[in-house]
Amino acid sequence: MAKRVILIVLDSVGIGELPDANKYGDVGSNTIGNISNSLGGLDLPNMCKIGLGNITGSRGIKASEAPAGSFGKCNELSKGKDTVTGHWEIAGVVLKEPLNTYPNGFPKDIIDEFQNKIGRKILGNKVASGTEIINELGDEHVKTGFPIIYTSADSVFQIAAHEDVIPINELYEMCKVARNMLTGERTVGRVIARPFTGGNGSYTRTSNRRDFALDPFDKTMLDYIKEKNLNVMAVGKIEDIYNKRGITEAVHIKNNMDGVDKTIEYMKANKPGLIFTNLVDFDMLYGHRNDVKGYAKALIDFDNRLPEILNEMQKEDILIITADHGCDPTTKSTDHSREYIPVLIYGDSVKAGQNIGIRNCFCDIGKTVLDCLKIENSLYGESFKSIIKEENYEY
Repeated sequence: MAKRVILIVLDSVGIGELPDANKYGDVGSNTIGNISNSLGGLDLPNMCKIGLGNITGSRGIKASEAPAGSFGKCNELSKGKDTVTGHWEIAGVVLKEPLNTYPNGFPKDIIDEFQNKIGRKILGNKVASGTEIINELGDEHVKTGFPIIYTSADSVFQIAAHEDVIPINELYEMCKVARNMLTGERTVGRVIARPFTGGNGSYTRTSNRRDFALDPFDKTMLDYIKEKNLNVMAVGKIEDIYNKRGITEAVHIKNNMDGVDKTIEYMKANKPGLIFTNLVDFDMLYGHRNDVKGYAKALIDFDNRLPEILNEMQKEDILIITADHGCDPTTKSTDHSREYIPVLIYGDSVKAGQNIGIRNCFCDIGKTVLDCLKIENSLYGESFKSIIKEENYEY
C-alpha cells in the first residue's frame, strides 16, 4: 500500500487540443507545445526525465530514452474547461452540463438583488481581465466605495475591492452573499474575492484572493480518503475548489514557489494520505495574460524545484503531476483552452518507462489515487494502478 500520494496540479498546463476543441473555439491550442515552439524550445529536464516528452502527441519537448516514471494524458468528459470542472473530474465528479457563464455580464435581477443585500451600488459588470479592470475602474472605486464586479469565459462572479476601501473580511462577506444567491438556475462555479492595493490608476492584486465554490455534486476521492481517517492536506486553492469538503488541513499560498515550499513541508510532516497541491501562477499570471515568456519561466522554475520534491519522497510514496485544463498563451484568446492534461507518475513503486496511454477521463487519476491507498470506492473512472505498479512492490 502506498503510504502517501502527492498530487500536484500545474494549473492550466495542457498538452494539446481535445477532439471536441472546435466546440470551444480552441482548435490548435497546445499550451506546453505551442510555448515551446514559439520560443524555439523549452528545457524542462526534470519533468522530461520522468516522461513529459514521451507522452503521446507531445510537441516541442524532448523525449527521454529511458523515462524514470510512467506517463500519459487524460481526455476530459465533463462539459467545460475551467478550474472547478477539471479538479472535480480529477476527484471523480463528471459534469454533464457546463456551469453557467455570463458573457454579457450578469442580468439586472442578479445585480439588483446583490446591491440591495450589500447596501452598495457596484461598478463594472462585464467580462474583463482582472488586472485591466482594476486599473480602469480603481480610481472610481476608491472615490465611491462601490465594489467592482466582473466575470470571464469561466463560470465566475468576481468582486474586486481595494483593501483600504473595503476591508478583506467585508469583501469576503460580500462574496458569501453572492455565493448564496448564485445557486439553482443561476449557479456559478466560483465567487472570487479579488482584493487589490495601490493608487492613482496603478493598482496591484494581492495574495488575499479567496474562492467561494460549491460542494461537489457527488462523492469525491477526498471524501473517501477522509472517511478512512487518512489525511487530506490541501495546498493553494484546493480547499476553495472543493468548498472545504473532504479536506483535513489546508494552507493557502502566495505563489508557485510558496506552493512548492508548503508541499515539501507537508511531505516532511510524514502523515499518511494525500497531499493535494494547486499551483495557479501558470494560469493566473501568464496564461490569461498571453505572457509566453512568463509562462515558460514559471514552468522552468517549477522544474528546477522538482528535485527537492523527489528528494523528500519516501519508499512508499507516489507522485502524480498533472493539470486541470489548458490556457495557451500563444493564441489570441485569453481564456482557458479545451486540452488534454499530462499525467506523470513517479516513485520507487512505479514502473519506469510505462506509457499509460490516453485515459478516457480525468477521473482515472482519482480512481488510481484511491487504488494506491487501498481504499474501496465507487468513484467513476478506471484505475491505472495495475499498469504502473512495479512488480516488486505490494500496494
